Amino acid sequence: MGRFVNPGNSLFQEALNSRIYVDKTGLLEYTNRVMDTTGKFICSSRPRRFGKTMTADMLTAYYSKNCDSDSLFADLEIGNSESFRTHLNQYDVIHFDVQWCMMDAGLPEQTVSYINRNLIAELKEMYPEVPLDNEKNAYGAMSCIHEAVGAKFIVIIDEWDVLIREQAKNQKVQDEYINFLRGMFKGSEPSKFLHLAYLTGILPIKKIQTQSALNNFDEFTMLNARVFAKYVGFVEEEVKQLCAKYGRNFEEVKRWYDGYLLEEYQVYNPKAVVEVMLWNRFQSYWSETGTYETIVPLINMDFDGLKNVIIEMLAGGTTEVDVSSFQNDMVSFAGRDDVLTYLIHLGYLGYDQDRGRAFIPNEEIRQELMNATKRRKWNEFAEFQRESEELLDATLNLEEEIVAQKIEKIHDQYASAVQYNNENSLSSVLAIAYLSSMQYYFKPIRELPTGRGFADFVFIPKKEYAGEYPALIIELKWNKSARTAIQQIKEKKYPESVASYSGELLLVGISYDKKSKTHQCVIETYNEKITN
Repeated sequence: MGRFVNPGNSLFQEALNSRIYVDKTGLLEYTNRVMDTTGKFICSSRPRRFGKTMTADMLTAYYSKNCDSDSLFADLEIGNSESFRTHLNQYDVIHFDVQWCMMDAGLPEQTVSYINRNLIAELKEMYPEVPLDNEKNAYGAMSCIHEAVGAKFIVIIDEWDVLIREQAKNQKVQDEYINFLRGMFKGSEPSKFLHLAYLTGILPIKKIQTQSALNNFDEFTMLNARVFAKYVGFVEEEVKQLCAKYGRNFEEVKRWYDGYLLEEYQVYNPKAVVEVMLWNRFQSYWSETGTYETIVPLINMDFDGLKNVIIEMLAGGTTEVDVSSFQNDMVSFAGRDDVLTYLIHLGYLGYDQDRGRAFIPNEEIRQELMNATKRRKWNEFAEFQRESEELLDATLNLEEEIVAQKIEKIHDQYASAVQYNNENSLSSVLAIAYLSSMQYYFKPIRELPTGRGFADFVFIPKKEYAGEYPALIIELKWNKSARTAIQQIKEKKYPESVASYSGELLLVGISYDKKSKTHQCVIETYNEKITN
């Protein structure tokens, strides 16, 4: 066994030895099915900490010659497949991590030559009867071997896109790497010497103008996961089983780490789920990836009002996004949609494929985005946070006039002139105005069904703050009085929607007058005896 050619099964064995392993070997049934077909070129992109490397190790352990992996897979899902032993340990597998190769090469400019040099050396040892001394590229050596002895290969590349992401402005490195990938995978010759190709990374394959540099690949992404959806992270049933085993609160796990909508699956961040199962600590594990360093500079470009859009999503809203123009690189950002699409690939945003809308998927990401803005000095956001905190304090102190003034100020600053005078605008403004509440409250429930209607906004405090902070029911009125809003809350028995909440409850009515462009506010402490 070599470092890169037929490296064995030890890494997958380590995964199986871990305290928590969730079986994703069903993916192998798909790769077995497309072996030696036109579908044999696969690129699977997903965020950091979503199991990319483990999947690559699984594929290597299953297909690689010179090792016996029967005992590793026989009791897993793939063990029940008719194709299980047909493909088990039957192939020459080339597996390398571009991130590691770049580090070992010393310089990004030396990465491709490093990969070629080391692969050719190992192929020479494996096929000494084939003359390879004149070959400068690994794909040339693989072609010669196939021509001489008929051997074919499976190529698995982890972190395939690291040079695209980290050397975005180094055109020489980019061109050399793309040409290397084309030589390895594009055209009729690579099809002859490849059984299967599997690339995994964060980004989909880079586009050149409007075409993919490797347009023969089937891509499975955070935008369109297709049959890979249930293999990207943990799906809901898997998380429920883990919660039952480890005694964790499923609803809390769901609130913190769910939200990635891939096809019909709710997908959870696997790294975070494993951590919370082992240590029972609900927190963001995202900062360990370091990707926030790239986020705020992009937000600060403020394409087409991007900053306001981020604020609205932090407050629980969604935004329309056109994902078709993104070039799958780090330099070709032409507008807001490109930045939002990039954030989807990074995992900072979820994506509803059917509606074409982006959103912040869960509490972990909401906290990390807010922390990222603090780290990178997004000054406007800091000022907005201060305004929002003052608004929340005024609400909790029943300071009606101050609340009205704060809402009016935020309405003026963050609602466009075109959308200012409509009810949806007021609803959006209210959502972002109370953004600071996310520290103490769950994501606000909008249009919550109640006994006789729908409450506009309901804020329920987190468990750790339930003794200090009241629940809030907020009703909006357009060209009507704030008192009317309070009356509607009482008459339609909106407080019944939070009947399980035993703490203090505030009723908040907010109105906007179209002609005067002024806001009013009425706040009352809910008293069940008075209203019944």
